[in-house]
Parts: sequence; C-alpha cells; structure tokens
Amino acid sequence: MSVYIDSTSQLINEHDRALALSCPHCEVTSHITPSAVPRFADLQAEKPATIGVVYRCDACHSPIFVRYAVRSYRPNRIELAPQFVEVERPREKFTFTHLPEEVELLFREALICFSNGAYNAFASMCRRTAQATFADLGEAGKLRLFDELNEVREMAEIDIKTFLSIKNVIFGTQADSRTDPAHLDPATAAVVLEVMKDLLYEAYVRKGRLQQALMVRRYFAEESAEDLTPVLASSPAVKQAAERGSASSP
Repeated sequence: MSVYIDSTSQLINEHDRALALSCPHCEVTSHITPSAVPRFADLQAEKPATIGVVYRCDACHSPIFVRYAVRSYRPNRIELAPQFVEVERPREKFTFTHLPEEVELLFREALICFSNGAYNAFASMCRRTAQATFADLGEAGKLRLFDELNEVREMAEIDIKTFLSIKNVIFGTQADSRTDPAHLDPATAAVVLEVMKDLLYEAYVRKGRLQQALMVRRYFAEESAEDLTPVLASSPAVKQAAERGSASSP
C-alpha cells in the first residue's frame, strides 16, 4: 500500500476509501477524510522523521490527529509509512460501580495508560490493581481468580506465551524483581486488558449486580404482598373460607 504527499501537498492513499477507525470523540467506527496536511515545500525544507496529519471523522466531523513516519523524501513526493499512529484514542470503559475504592482508582489509571499506548505503565498498573484486589478478597479469592484465569485461557484459546505474560503481569509480586511485568506489545496488552476486565467483573461486578437485582425483586415482591392484603381480606371467597374454618374448629 502506497501512502505519500505529492508536490501539491495532497495526501494520497491507495486505500483511502477503506480507511476507518473508532473515533475518539463519538466512539463510532467511521470513515475518515484528510482535513489538514503539512505543506510539501515545508516538509522538503525541514525533512522531519515524522509528520502530523489531521483527519475528519465522517460521523461527527471532529478532528482526529495522527502521525506518519516518513520513509523517504523524493523530488516530487514524500513517501510515508503505510500505517499511522493515533494521537488520540477512544477511552476504554468499564463498570466501576461495585469495585472497592482503591481497586477502582488503580484500574482507572490502568485504562488511561492503555488508551494512551503506555503499555508498560499499563502492565504495572494492572499488577497494582490485582494486588489491591487480592488484599481485599483474601487468599481464597486470589485462588478463585487464578482458577478463573485458567478457564479464560481455555475458553479464549490463549497461546502459552501470551498466557505466561498475562500470569506474570497479574500474579507476579512487586517484591520479586524477576517477575517484573514484561514489555508488552499492543496485541498482548489488549489481551491483558480483556482478561483484567473479566476477572474484575467476576470478582465484583457480577456479584454486585446479582445482589442488587435480588434486592429490587425482593422489595417489589414485598410491596405487592402488602398491596394484596386488604384486597384478599375483603374477598367473599376468602371470607367464606375463613368462616368455614371457624365453624369446623372445636
């Protein structure tokens, strides 16, 4: 795939029609259109190693900033790398309602690190989140989450290398320098993210939602029973049954 800026300062991309991403503003996966491209003459004069381009989201029309690495400078065109780097990314979301305060704080920062492409910082924050979770749940809770991790491995068919990286990030200890979180590539970091979400959901969110749903059900059941009491008391059938019961009593 060829991507370049021509002598008229136009960005040419052979697959421009298929160019789409998840907009960091409206969070819709949409086609994007070049909106502002650096001037060809300025680039030829300064020859930067990377350049910035502003695209426009076709869904919400907001600006999206990206970076291209420059491959070569030619007299009539500037060759760019086929893939760009997103400067802004959509924020990762999670339901924090049922998480303890410390776990929530740490995992929020982990998501910020991931959204900004700071994958090693993300790994460290995931480990701190896991340690806060284990401290809250106790040893039994930690063992239960380890079993859950193995189930996730089987369900998602995670390869052994990726699984060991996940295990090291989540279940390693700060005291042992040999288990420091490994340098994560974007693909492995994405798997770690989904596994962390799943473990926290199982540890807190699922239980909290279930308890909340049962409490609501119980409340409305009790309210319904109270509302039906005067109706049943005034019912002729109920009165006759009560009278028959009284008459048959010794």
